[in-house]
Amino acid sequence: MNLEKPIRVLVAGLGNMGRSHALAYHNNPGFEIVGLVNRSTPALEPELQGYTVHRDVMTALAELKPDLCSINTYSDSHADYAVAAFEAGCHVFVEKPLATTVADAECVVAAAKTAGKKLAIGYILRHHPSWVKLIEEARKLGPPYVFRMNLNQQSSGPTWATHKSLMRTTSPIVDCGVHYVDVMCQITDARAVEVRGMGLRLSDEIAPDMYNYGHLQVLFEDGSVGWYEAGWGPMISETAFFVKDVMSPKGAVSIVMDPNAKSDNIDTHTKTSVIRLHTAETGPDGKFIRPDQDMRMTGEPGHQALCDLEQAFMLRAIREDLNLDRHMADAVASLRICLAADESVRTGQPVRL
Repeated sequence: MNLEKPIRVLVAGLGNMGRSHALAYHNNPGFEIVGLVNRSTPALEPELQGYTVHRDVMTALAELKPDLCSINTYSDSHADYAVAAFEAGCHVFVEKPLATTVADAECVVAAAKTAGKKLAIGYILRHHPSWVKLIEEARKLGPPYVFRMNLNQQSSGPTWATHKSLMRTTSPIVDCGVHYVDVMCQITDARAVEVRGMGLRLSDEIAPDMYNYGHLQVLFEDGSVGWYEAGWGPMISETAFFVKDVMSPKGAVSIVMDPNAKSDNIDTHTKTSVIRLHTAETGPDGKFIRPDQDMRMTGEPGHQALCDLEQAFMLRAIREDLNLDRHMADAVASLRICLAADESVRTGQPVRL
C-alpha cells in the first residue's frame, strides 16, 4: 500500500460513536470515507451529508472494497462484521465491547492474525492524556491496589432511548465496564482470578431478563481488589455518580470531578478536571509528611477530540505496522471479566477465572 495514499474507510453504524468516528475520518487527510452504513436514515452533521449511506455492511464491503472497516453498530453484530471485514481484506476498528462472548472475541482476534491485518478496539480512555497520567501515577504507588470506579447515568428522553437500545444486547456493567476494568488491568499486571456481580432491573421498559443497575467485584492474583458500578435510566441518582479512585499501601490517586457536572453529558465521562495524589507516608509525629498534590488537567480533549486521537492511532497502526498483540489481548481480558460479572449476576454465584 502506498503510504501517502489515504486509507479508504467504510463506517458502519451511525449512532453517537459512529458519527464521531466518521467526523474523525472526514477531518483527517490520512483517510478517505468511501461510504457510510446504517439501517435507517440518520440525521447527519453537515460534513457527513455528502456521503452515500448504504443499508447493508456485507454488500458495502463487497462493492466498495475499503482498506479499513470501522464498526460502530450494536454489540451483538461486532464479531460477525469484524470477521467478514478481515475476510474481505480490511483492517478493522471496532467499538467496545469487542463482542458479546469471549469465544466470539477470540475468533475476531484470530481472524485479524490470520488476515495479517490490524484490529483496534475503541478504548477511548487509552488515548486520553489524563487517564494515561492516572495509570502512570497509580503504577508508581505499587500493588496491591483497591480500585473503586463507577459511572452512573441519570438519563431521560433521547439518552434513555439510546440506553434502552443498548440494553437489548448488553448490560451497563458490560458496555461501560470494559473501559474501567481495562484501566484496572493496565495498572496491575496481575491476572484476574475471581469475579462477583449483582444487578437489579429498575424499569419495566427493559426486557425481563435485563438489568439497568449492576455492580461487579474483581479479585486479582496479586491481592488487588476492585469494584465497578453502572446504572442507566431516569431513576438513577446523580449523587456520587462518578468515582475513579485507586488506593495502595503507599497512598491514593483519584479523579476529582467538577461538582456541577451532569451524568448524561458525554464529555463528563472522560474529562477529569483534577487528578489528586495522596501519599500515605507519615513522620515521627504520625502526621502526613506532605500535603495532597492536585494536578490540574487543563486543555483536556473533549469527546470529539478523543475520537480524533483514536483514529490517528488507527492510522499509525496501519502505516507504521504497530504490534497490537497486547492491545487485542487486553480487550479480550477486560471483556472476560465483565461477562463473568454478568454471569454472576444471573446465577448468583461467583465466577472463578
